[in-house]
Amino acid sequence: FFNSLLLLTLTLAGPLAAAEYQIDVSHSTVGFQVRHMAISKTNGVFDDFTGTFSFEPGQPENWTCEATIQAASVNTNNQKRDDHLRSEDFFNAGEFPTLTFKSTGVKMEDDSEGVLKGDLTIHGITKPVELDFEVLGTVTDPWGNERAGFSASVKINRQDFGLSYNNVLEAGGLVVGDEVKITLEIEGIKNKE
Repeated sequence: FFNSLLLLTLTLAGPLAAAEYQIDVSHSTVGFQVRHMAISKTNGVFDDFTGTFSFEPGQPENWTCEATIQAASVNTNNQKRDDHLRSEDFFNAGEFPTLTFKSTGVKMEDDSEGVLKGDLTIHGITKPVELDFEVLGTVTDPWGNERAGFSASVKINRQDFGLSYNNVLEAGGLVVGDEVKITLEIEGIKNKE
């Protein structure tokens, strides 16, 4: 549900300035997936999020990101379910209106793949997480904007963030799984100087 991440403000950590980017929300997705009744998977997204990141190719020691997601923007294409997710049983969006992510470091395994570490806050609870991270590349668009793209994913236990509502099925098992997969597809536009 969370993903965080889900949204990015990369700030400089080293002597060389990394470029600052704004997340292009029209070309980015914050999604999640969770088991339903132990036999299927339900997918959803958050429609309202913002974030920034600092990025310079080849300088992962300088990459940072920060993101904010509006809990009430959860969207699983089912109004009744979405209202339940916004309620006190799950996100309690009235009391905890945002989910946040702030990076604490990046460790690259090669030029394109690595691990993005950071602090994820959901339902007022902050936990460290490690996301599988992929640099998809950079490009200059037809209007002269420099863009950078990334994918990231992580599995979390929703119980760790106080999202403990559930029902037990008659045959055993839970209506809603505890493991949630968060997926991020992020495209950013470099700030013009």
